[in-house]
Amino acid sequence: MRLAILCAALSLVATTALAAQKSRVGEIKDEETRAWWALTEQLSGDDMEGRDTGSAGYLRAAEIVARRFEAAGLKPAGDNGTWLQTVPLHEVRVEKAGTRFTIEREPEPEPVKRGLFASALSLAPGMGRPKRTETLEFLHEISVRANDTLPAEIDGQLVFRGYCEKAALGDVKGKVVVCFDTRRAGMVTGAERVQAVADGGGAGIIQVDDPLFSIEPARWPDAYARTITFRGQPISGPKAFPIMRLSDTAFARLIAGTGRDGRRILDDGGHQKGLETFDIPARLRAHFAISQRDLESPNVLGLLPGSDPTLKAEVVALSAHLDGYGFGEPVRGDALYNGALDDAAYVALLVREADRLKASEKPPRRSILFCAFTGEEKGLLGAVWFTRHPTAPKASLVADINLDQLRPLFPLKVLTMHAVNDSTLGDDVKAVAAPMGIEIRPDREPERNLLRRADHWPFMQIGVPATGFVFGYEPGTDAERRYREWYQVRYHRPQDDLGQPIDFAAAKTFDEFFYALVDRVANADTRPSWKPDSPYRPK
Repeated sequence: MRLAILCAALSLVATTALAAQKSRVGEIKDEETRAWWALTEQLSGDDMEGRDTGSAGYLRAAEIVARRFEAAGLKPAGDNGTWLQTVPLHEVRVEKAGTRFTIEREPEPEPVKRGLFASALSLAPGMGRPKRTETLEFLHEISVRANDTLPAEIDGQLVFRGYCEKAALGDVKGKVVVCFDTRRAGMVTGAERVQAVADGGGAGIIQVDDPLFSIEPARWPDAYARTITFRGQPISGPKAFPIMRLSDTAFARLIAGTGRDGRRILDDGGHQKGLETFDIPARLRAHFAISQRDLESPNVLGLLPGSDPTLKAEVVALSAHLDGYGFGEPVRGDALYNGALDDAAYVALLVREADRLKASEKPPRRSILFCAFTGEEKGLLGAVWFTRHPTAPKASLVADINLDQLRPLFPLKVLTMHAVNDSTLGDDVKAVAAPMGIEIRPDREPERNLLRRADHWPFMQIGVPATGFVFGYEPGTDAERRYREWYQVRYHRPQDDLGQPIDFAAAKTFDEFFYALVDRVANADTRPSWKPDSPYRPK
């Protein structure tokens, strides 16, 4: 009721934005795909304001999804017989206004003078001259991880310590340690770097982007510097320790005066070569303007009871995340991060699956729980909260099929499947995909850690077989070019909007694959199970 009243009031102020945008429904020939895209347009139009976790736009989108679940004949599966499961959250934000990063260097020596006082002058070069300072632009060249213990200020000598493995650090007490942020398998991890510098007494860490990590390149600006956690849960990591990120383009300027070639260092790091360590003749002074607040944001949950007297006690979860980034730092003049493919389109697909099952008048044998999760972009928060506080008995959850990381940009011939060899879901997926001419592959880019970056992962952590998918491609093809371009230009950007390139035929193929997969898993005689050799199998 509270959500409905709020959304009714807000709708008086924000009802015309989508109408002002040009709909693309007319481009689509297939009726089902038109219906899917029409709902995608509704959920990711400008009037939804990017559906940031807990925002008014998110609540409007949640109201739409709840009403569509109701119209599809689902039963409320949230808190206390409602459609919503409230997730209590706490936000820490580093505000752009008032936050500054300054590099301070010693003044240039004065020219050597001849004459009576030459020797005295030469002993005090630059004496009386101001220190040289320059700034790093927050969110465009440098950012910092928001933390509820972040100090208001830091001031420390800058040093470069290569990959920042523990053995290479030396004495870094009170210093700001600059590290090359390699993400390659077999190299020191980001968490290991942070812990090593914190344990060494460093004043903070700056991790420099790897410009050669092209499978998911670093991009600037950052939308914002925010961290959201569950209310009452402390933010993990070293306390009072700034964890900063620096663009590769700013690195050469940071190490000016060392005589080192910044571009060569970055190239060597990108190729995992040995990196020298050195001190930087400069200090970093930073001031952080920090704000905090409590907020709430709901999951939207609906249940379709199964038709089999026995199997209806088993629940197949279908999930996608409703939240996006909301408003952030402008990119090419646009500050609204609509999140059309990430992930409004696939919440829309959940709704269309509910509509399809209602139209079929043939409920599946198992029950299906439709989950539109909140807070995925802030750390899988909605899915984690649900798996810790399930609204269906935990033992009844037999699978999760998650919809995220899907980019229908080119014909669907290959699907990467997460955990493909870990449960019988992989067998189900292959059985459905084979007659459709779709090849199923394991993840060929494990350095990206995609398995743990979407809402199927919390289900796997509680022992439920789960999976998700990524559109695949052959290396060097136009499909790969389109995929890479999307991550470079649109991922977590305002350009993930309703006008972006879409292959609607590919979207149709995936939707049909998804429908068939749900039918198979929900109607099979046996529930999904872990393979004996899977590392994710409960012990």
